[in-house]
Amino acid sequence: MGVEIEVNDLTKSFGKQLIWGDVSLTIPAGEICVMLGPSGTGKSVFLKTLIGLLKPDRGSIIIEGTDIASCSERELYEIRKLFGVLFQDGAMFGSMNLYDNIAFPLREHTKKSESEIRAIVMEKLDLTGLIGTEQKLPGEISGGMRKRAGLARALVLDPEIVLFDEPDSGLDPVRTSFLNQLIVDLNAQIDATFLIVTHDINTARTVPDNIGLLYHKHLAMFGPREMLLSSEEPVVRQFLNAQKIGPIGMSEEKDADELAAESDQELPPLPPIPMQLEPSNGIARRSQREPGAWCREQGITPPPGSFEDNVSMAPGA
Repeated sequence: MGVEIEVNDLTKSFGKQLIWGDVSLTIPAGEICVMLGPSGTGKSVFLKTLIGLLKPDRGSIIIEGTDIASCSERELYEIRKLFGVLFQDGAMFGSMNLYDNIAFPLREHTKKSESEIRAIVMEKLDLTGLIGTEQKLPGEISGGMRKRAGLARALVLDPEIVLFDEPDSGLDPVRTSFLNQLIVDLNAQIDATFLIVTHDINTARTVPDNIGLLYHKHLAMFGPREMLLSSEEPVVRQFLNAQKIGPIGMSEEKDADELAAESDQELPPLPPIPMQLEPSNGIARRSQREPGAWCREQGITPPPGSFEDNVSMAPGA
């Protein structure tokens, strides 16, 4: 079962450049969360800070009672055993075949025998649909297969937290759809806590239990998927619905003149909220809620057509 990550007042700068400040959120145990934001808002920095690769300027990150922002190196080493990470490019060793790439963490961090390692590696290859490719080099397979191999390696130590740094980067829409289904199926099987950094709006609208949005050096919003997909908050509405009207401009924020010019334009209606992607075996994940449950609890009427099977992605504006 996954573990909870509690982030309080987290702030990170590089020199005089503030990346984001006073970020507070709780990533629930065993749930799938997505972190969004325009390019350059520090999403990958946030991921690296969560695992202790970067130290925040202030704030805390509490995992199983340990603040990894201020703990000792020994404590951090132990906490990192809870994590598996899928990097953007898979981060495979080019001179090793897939089998040895996936076996690497087991050989480095455990005292398991080669027969035990083989059983685990083959299990993860099967889990990610890569049986039969174990002798191939990373350069001999497609980008989508490299992503899956990287995911198999991230899972090999049975982590309770899995971080995905733009897993859809470089993939076409079809491969992204297959990867999204794999992520949902894995969460159902291993019940770990998943955090996905992505730019893909379809992924954000259909995969997670919770969504966060980093914007203009702060966390604009974090909460249940239905909360953000029904939000009238301008930056949330604009980003999650791929609209041109709103505070986000081509470079960063729109200036006052641009916003004033938009003031008399009618906002397009919110698109329907799609059904959340379900495990391929049809059995709901532990954290999966009934479609529309959050909206009903909050007394919010979702956009017309919400929670229909044929709704998947917000239209561009």
